[in-house]
Amino acid sequence: MTSHNHQKKIAVINDISGFGRCSIAVALPIISAMKIQCCPVPTSIFSNHTGFSSFFFENYTDRMQPYIDEWKKLGLQFSGICTGFLGSKEQIQIVIRFLQDFGRDDNWILVDPVMGDYGKPYATYTAEMCQEMKKLVGYADILTPNLTEACLLTDTPYRPDRWRKKDLRQLAETLCAEGPEKIVITGIPQGEFIANYCYEKGEKPAILRTHRVGTQRSGTGDIFSAIVAADAVNGVPFRESVKKASNFIKKCILRSIEMDLPLTDGVCFEEFLCKLK
Repeated sequence: MTSHNHQKKIAVINDISGFGRCSIAVALPIISAMKIQCCPVPTSIFSNHTGFSSFFFENYTDRMQPYIDEWKKLGLQFSGICTGFLGSKEQIQIVIRFLQDFGRDDNWILVDPVMGDYGKPYATYTAEMCQEMKKLVGYADILTPNLTEACLLTDTPYRPDRWRKKDLRQLAETLCAEGPEKIVITGIPQGEFIANYCYEKGEKPAILRTHRVGTQRSGTGDIFSAIVAADAVNGVPFRESVKKASNFIKKCILRSIEMDLPLTDGVCFEEFLCKLK
């Protein structure tokens, strides 16, 4: 019988934006450059992402399960599974079924709980969706929330600054108790720096800081999660992977500023793609 499982593969469950450098359009080339086959599961299709004033949009929820069922027929096995923005309770439930069907003891599941930023949930996120996302977190091996999302998932009041180490550790330990063994809380403001809080079960936590550059651009979270997911599959230590992803994004932002790219256009990761391993 033919096997399609001789090469490492990561399933990426996210939307597709034709322009704007985010979601699957970012994850696919990055994971591929890191010598892993990227297999997308589209949740919706955008001409360009929602940061633009106008865009075409098609919801793919009703097509997701028939799409996934064809993969079951092929007997596909994945070294990693990476989830990103999910637009409804129904989509989260489909993803949970996907993880139940394709998750194994020897693969990595990374959940990027794209729920909000700057202390507030996105307009699309209802209280019901937040509860469903908490269920999805329980299936993760690696969790990559930003500070807002970590607060939403743990019912912790958000504050824009002055997060002490013990506060961040409490957030991470609360999340870890739900299932994930590796957690990185991203985008923590520390004056002229931006920090990531790395937590691994059984290891000493670490705060990894880098100088803040430019203004937030679309797709940087998708770049971050794609690199961390691919590194996990390739056996790269978690903390090393977080440093790599942060440094890569910083280089891309600086180059995007040099090229005078609009913020909506994301970062020009293509300029450095050949350096990813």
